[in-house]
Amino acid sequence: MSAIEETISELKVKIIATLGLLDVTPDDIKDDEPLVGGDTGIDSIDVLELVMMIEKDYGVKIESKELGARVFASVRALATYIREAQKARA
Repeated sequence: MSAIEETISELKVKIIATLGLLDVTPDDIKDDEPLVGGDTGIDSIDVLELVMMIEKDYGVKIESKELGARVFASVRALATYIREAQKARA
């Protein structure tokens, strides 16, 4: 499994735990489908919680609404952003 795939799997579990999504399994969250407003029912308030979790767990900030819209396009986009931000800091 590649590093990005590991991050995607980890994020799915964290998203479900952070938001308390009771009827959602990691398999329900598709890697490339829209994260917000998609089948998972994640909305803008949930995104704020996810931004805080990402900052705490990964040390990565999402500082603007524009960046957030891009980063939360899908779980793959989010995982890619986290990996690149961590690399840039290293």
